[in-house]
This record gives sequence, structure tokens and C-alpha cells, in this order.
Amino acid sequence: MIEMLQHLLARVYDVRGLIEWGGTALVCTIVFVETGMFAGFFLPGDSLLVTAGVFAAAGHLKLAQLLSVVTVCAIAGDQLGYLIGWRAGAALYGRPDSRFFKKRHLERAHEFYERYGGKTVLFARFIPIIRTFCPPVAGAAKMRYVRFLAYDVCGGILWVWSMVLVGYTLGLTVPNVEKRIHYIIAAVIVVSLMPAAYHAWKARSTKASVPPKAV
Repeated sequence: MIEMLQHLLARVYDVRGLIEWGGTALVCTIVFVETGMFAGFFLPGDSLLVTAGVFAAAGHLKLAQLLSVVTVCAIAGDQLGYLIGWRAGAALYGRPDSRFFKKRHLERAHEFYERYGGKTVLFARFIPIIRTFCPPVAGAAKMRYVRFLAYDVCGGILWVWSMVLVGYTLGLTVPNVEKRIHYIIAAVIVVSLMPAAYHAWKARSTKASVPPKAV
């Protein structure tokens, strides 16, 4: 079972192989699952979009189709997550951990939401894991749907277009970039994890600076 999971994760993180195999349709599917289902928190959304942009620059994918259809799927995924949170509400926080659901991720997204309010829906797009769990948190908090949708549409467009166009620009300007795609993917993963690492460090620093209560 462990070997099968390791093999599956290796295939999932081979973003170049995924795009070569499934094209725009698979990019859409992965983006939808990552943003709309708890099982998608481990999916490589950022690196997948950048790599798709590189492939578009090489003529393997259509840029206009990639930008439009993937954006729609990113927004649609968040609507599903919001609906799950709206209907399940507080029951989500009592749900036991499983292979594809970790309560600590939900709690991190909740803390992020409490801190930044509605803007979390926009900011979360650029933070792995948080972007998966933010829509259910917004739904569970009964955030007004029109407000959620407005932030979500802006966030979906900014995320998809920025990631894809970064890859597209690299594909046009860097010679033989396809041969260096693994370096680009590694760089995107590091950069995408930096905001989450910063907030985790800041949260720990804040807790450490709070003096213990007197007994």
C-alpha cells in the first residue's frame, strides 16, 4: 500500500509528464480538485500552471484556452469548497483525520481567515494547502456569497494568469527552457511555500513571546 502511494505521488509530482499525457484537460481537472476537494491539498497547482505556460510557449498547448478554461475550473472548484463548508459547517472541525483530510490544515486556514477576513479568499490562492481549505472555512463562517464570489473571481484570475504567464514568458525568453523545467518547478515550489513558512514562523514567534499566565 505504501509503495503504491509513493508511486502515485511520484506520478502526480511529475508535472511535465502529466501535461504531456493529459494536456489542458488534465490541468483543468487537477486545478479543480486542488481547489474544490480536501483530497487535493497535496496537488502541485503552482508548478503545474507554470509548466503549462512553458508548454504553451512551445506550441504544445493553446495559451488562450489554457487561461480561460483553467480559470473557470479554479473558480468552480472554490464554489464547491464553499458549498461544502456552508452545508457541513461546524461538523467539519469534528471530522477525524484521514489520508486525504487533515484537521490541522483546516485550522490553519481558519486562523488565516480570522486574521485577513474576506481578503483571505484572494490571498489564499497563492498559498498551497490554504487555498484548498479556505473556501470551506469561508462557507462554514457563512461569509456572504456575493462577497466570496467577488474575491474568488479576482483571486482565480490573478492566480491562474500570473502562474501561466510566468511560464509562458520563460518559455519565450529562456533558450531550451524545456530542458531546465525541473529547475523551474523546484523554484516555483520553494517560492510557493515561502508564505506558508513565513506565517508558521510568525505564529510560533507570537506564541513564544506571550508570557505564561500566573498560577
